[in-house]
Amino acid sequence: MSDIIRFEVKDKICMKKKHPCGTDIFTVARCGSDVRIICDGCGRDLTLSRESLEKMIKKVIVTSK
Repeated sequence: MSDIIRFEVKDKICMKKKHPCGTDIFTVARCGSDVRIICDGCGRDLTLSRESLEKMIKKVIVTSK
């Protein structure tokens, strides 16, 4: 079992793969069992399950403090 990746609303997430617009940085808009993220490049928002999102994250850039 893997560790839970900690992130909060307004944190930036760097993903392993790029979004079709060309950026790999997303901002967390909502946390919970489903996580809503917004692409920093084009503004598109995505809602993903926390489990699938954690597999896609390369690193978390904490900005919410």
